[in-house]
Amino acid sequence: MSLGWTPIADEAARAARVLHPDGHGMPRPAERRILGVANQKGGVGKTTSTVNLAAALAMHGIRVLVVDLDPQGNASTALGVEHRTGTPSVYEVMLGEIGLQEAVAVSSASPNLLCVPATIDLAGAEIELVSMVARESRLSQALHDDALAELDIDYVLIDCPPSLGLLTVNALVAASEVLIPIQCEYYALEGLGQLLSNIDLVRSHLNTSLHVSTILLTMYDGRTKLADQVTSEVRQHFGPTVLRTVVPRSVKVSEAPGYSQTVLAYDPGSRGAMSYVDAAREIAEHGATGAYRPGGR
Repeated sequence: MSLGWTPIADEAARAARVLHPDGHGMPRPAERRILGVANQKGGVGKTTSTVNLAAALAMHGIRVLVVDLDPQGNASTALGVEHRTGTPSVYEVMLGEIGLQEAVAVSSASPNLLCVPATIDLAGAEIELVSMVARESRLSQALHDDALAELDIDYVLIDCPPSLGLLTVNALVAASEVLIPIQCEYYALEGLGQLLSNIDLVRSHLNTSLHVSTILLTMYDGRTKLADQVTSEVRQHFGPTVLRTVVPRSVKVSEAPGYSQTVLAYDPGSRGAMSYVDAAREIAEHGATGAYRPGGR
């Protein structure tokens, strides 16, 4: 009886590569990178991409901080971080009541992965911030170099809410780069123009270093012509900013947050897990070479 290739053996091999990345470490960036993960359209895989990219980078030896800026707290849930009311969170950090270090929690996904959780209190922050001095830069002030250096952070990923309100503006002011997840579906590019014009406004008035450095195609279904058409259109429009890796539509990716896990922990042998590892490797390689900077590639 031949013990050759089988689908189960293939999945086991993929799981081993994800869970035991020894010898496959990813390079640390030449300088710290802060990325806002933004798309005001809901359901595009924004939070899913944030937590799985962060987990993949952390499993490969890179220190990552996820800032959960969505009042729903889904990133906090997926990273296994407490975010009940009363938990020190990004809300208190932005109001200046506590420092960044006091709100940081270590994720169950990896000791290299830290998270500033979001509680439901954040839902009222938009209103409270309106009357504050420098309301657009509260998060930027909290994520200052000394605080991030003390935590030895290589990457900060800010999970933005699905809107273009004051919380998202805070993320865009704090970040130097924007990562936009785009789903491979019919309305993929609808509303993207509004996001890009908001990024331009923030760059013009509040943060001159801000730029779209990375676009990640998600929910790709190879059985449809539409997915290929959207992929082709996005690559044509955005060029090398689009990662080569495409994240497939996957039940496992959707199920993982229900178990307070990333897909890398929930089903490391799945194609979804492998695609996030591949996308994270691309991001890490761009970080090491400086290719993410405008004109860098």
